[in-house]
Amino acid sequence: MPVTHTSVDAEAAARLVAFGMRPKQLPARDVVYGELVRRYAEDNAFKALTHAVASGLGLMVLEVNQQAGAVLAAVDESIFEIKMDNYARQAKIRERRETEKVIHGLIHLAAAALAYPRPDDLANDTYIGRVSVEQVDAMVREAARMLDERAQQAEANNDPLADAPELEQAWRAYARRPAAAATKDGRLAADTTRGMAARALRFLADQGFLVPVSDEQGGTYRTTPRYQIQVRELAADAAFDDLLALDVVAVASAGGTLRAASSDTLQ
Repeated sequence: MPVTHTSVDAEAAARLVAFGMRPKQLPARDVVYGELVRRYAEDNAFKALTHAVASGLGLMVLEVNQQAGAVLAAVDESIFEIKMDNYARQAKIRERRETEKVIHGLIHLAAAALAYPRPDDLANDTYIGRVSVEQVDAMVREAARMLDERAQQAEANNDPLADAPELEQAWRAYARRPAAAATKDGRLAADTTRGMAARALRFLADQGFLVPVSDEQGGTYRTTPRYQIQVRELAADAAFDDLLALDVVAVASAGGTLRAASSDTLQ
């Protein structure tokens, strides 16, 4: 006999999805949210209904648990998908050219790789990573240097790289920009690479993926369970594997404090 859902069930499922769209709200801080998460875990019919409600809105349920709450991702062409123009407005990015889009994508990729450089980090639900503005900038800059060397070697062998030209342009554009420069009032200039990295990490914090820890290294953040779930999805992307394969990420201690590869190579 098919399972039937009442309007009350549908409203509860929709409410759980709505909680998931409030990134800084957690089940531990809201009795209703916590109860909905518990019901999701124990009631398969309610779980299926929640997925159906999310799907109808153009969303995919990645995970629902007491630590992260309901973690959602927008599917392609969803009204909730964050387009570059929307990201640019939220992160106060002035330039929206194709190269700029790719550069900001590289910055977010580096932040994820630094936060969870090992497969075990992503698999361990108790793991908390740390990432800073200076680490992200150093990682992308070193990756740019290594990729530029690879491109030059390929050209010398009359075997130019066949990858997307906008990606190569983005690496080179990043390498050409200054890492840091101050404005007249002493703030970090927005068009420097550290300025771009700082905006990206603040954006992730606004989305509930990171939490500010200190002002050290241009701004240091710790990861949240919500971010770990999102990065697990990202880890399936070939670009993530390619970035880690460059070996520009290292773990400084067994406790998981992260650093970019040796400072001698990142000056």
